Amino acid sequence: MSKARILIAEDEALIAMMLEDFVDALDCEVSATVDTVDAALEMISPSAFDAAILDVNLKDGEPSWPIADALDAAGIPFVFTSGGDRDQPPQKHRKKLFLTKPFSLEKLEKALHITLAN
Repeated sequence: MSKARILIAEDEALIAMMLEDFVDALDCEVSATVDTVDAALEMISPSAFDAAILDVNLKDGEPSWPIADALDAAGIPFVFTSGGDRDQPPQKHRKKLFLTKPFSLEKLEKALHITLAN
């Protein structure tokens, strides 16, 4: 079985590196790490990756909702992350998993397992 390929959309460099390490530790592959909505949107195609980890606020406070919309349209599962509990996704994405930072490797593992199974 091949490794799951994960897109990481995170604008904080240290958190992005931590997520890359977590993904590697979970025996998955980082497909790409991006820090803007535009960069993420350029990556989206049905065969580019298997799932995504989306910080709800990217570079310059840009919300990741357009990425979530595009991932949904492409049928690619994802999980949200955020450093603040006031960052609520739009209604249509409220059933997606949401990890509040800081989170552990174990919490990410569980979230990715559930996300990839759906």
